[in-house]
This record gives sequence, C-alpha cells and structure tokens, in this order.
Amino acid sequence: MFFNDGKKYLLESRVENRLKALGLEKFEDYYYLLKYSPDGEKEFRALFDEITINETSFYRNPPQMEVFKNHLLPEVINSKKIKQLKLWSAGCSTGEEPYTLAILILEVLGFRISQWFVDILGVDISQAVLEKAKKGEYGEYTLRNMPPELVSKYFVKEGPIYRIKDEVKRLVRFEMMNLSDQSQMRKIRGMDFIFCRNVLIYFDIEARKRVVASFYDSLNPGGYLFIGHSESLHGISRAFKLIHFPKVIVYKKE
Repeated sequence: MFFNDGKKYLLESRVENRLKALGLEKFEDYYYLLKYSPDGEKEFRALFDEITINETSFYRNPPQMEVFKNHLLPEVINSKKIKQLKLWSAGCSTGEEPYTLAILILEVLGFRISQWFVDILGVDISQAVLEKAKKGEYGEYTLRNMPPELVSKYFVKEGPIYRIKDEVKRLVRFEMMNLSDQSQMRKIRGMDFIFCRNVLIYFDIEARKRVVASFYDSLNPGGYLFIGHSESLHGISRAFKLIHFPKVIVYKKE
C-alpha cells in the first residue's frame, strides 16, 4: 500500500483512530504492540481494515452509472452470442458498487434476466467490509444518489435499515483478494466490465501498471474498464482505447 505526501495525513488519522480505540497515547506504544505483542497480528488486521475503508455509496458518480446503463451495457448485451455477463468490482468495500451494477442489469434486462447467466464478483482486501457487504443492509445516507424508484423497487425498509432484495443479492458474490497478488489476478478471466474506482491511488506507479495490465488480460475483447472519475491511466497503460462521453471516460479493450 502506497501513500504519497498528500495522502500521509490519511494514514496518520487512521492510526490515531486505532490508538484511541486501544486507549494508547503514544505512537511508540502502538508500534511495540504491533511488533511484539501476541495480539499484534490481530491488531495489524484491524489497522488494515481502518486504512482501507473508503467512503462509498450506491450509484456513486451518476454520470458513470448512466453511461454504463444506457450505452455500454446494452451494447455488450447485444453483442453476445452466449447469454452470459461477467463483471468485476475490484475494491468493492461494503458492496454498494456491485449491488448497484446488479440493479442496473436487472433494469436493462427486465423479464429477460431469467434467460441470462449474470455473475458479478466483488473483491476487497478487507474481510471486515466483505462481511458487511454479504449482509446487504444499509443506512439511508449511502442511498442518497440512488434514484428513489430504484430504492423502493430493490430494497425493503426495516426501521432505519434498508435491506437489499434477494433478486439483487443472488447476482453478486464476494471474495477476499489482494490486487497485488498476481497469482490471484491471473485466475480471473472473461470479464465484460471491470470497475476499479478510487483504488489505484493506494498503489505506487509500478504496482498500478501491473494491476491495470492484469485487468486488461481479464477483460473480453470489447470489454470495458471504469476507474475513478478523477483518475487516469496516463503513464500507466496504452493498451486501452479511450471512449469519451460527456463527463465520463471509459477504457475499452478492442
């Protein structure tokens, strides 16, 4: 995991959160706990979970979601000889992104969904966030960008909790994965879409090149890669064709 000078404040604040949780006052005490305590490995995992938690939401960056739903998903569906869709949410956190993709696929396919095999893989390095994702229970704030009609259609409200419906959950599976592990990355093939938004910032430049090269290998010809709206593959990969939409750039494997 890489933190440039502009992001070191984030690391410091997350470490401070762990100090407060443990009732420690000095960074030195925390260092010795991590290195020498029998609980060091457990605490290192807690720290890692703290560091890798990203703010996420359903329908995050609506222009990207609209391009996916209205343009690229129909294009890929129409090009298919075999009725199969495979998508990969890399760095899925607590599941909002892969569930959003599942909802949009349900909307586009409609009654045809029963004729299709849809497999959406959500991966993250944090087991803690994956457990939350599998539950499919969310507060109102994370649904703030989701069109209200989709919330009422695909969620069941139970008090302050919005529980995602089984018809959405059955399209998504979750796995723990380190994107830096090339042996794991090589196992993923035949993807039509890969979403890796606001994750590459945690890698140094050489690691980014390896991860993006793996994404390219994992995509079917004609498949698409979405990255964060403020991110770019400039200086990282020239393998993809840039596809421009208003407010959105998508990377296509030809």
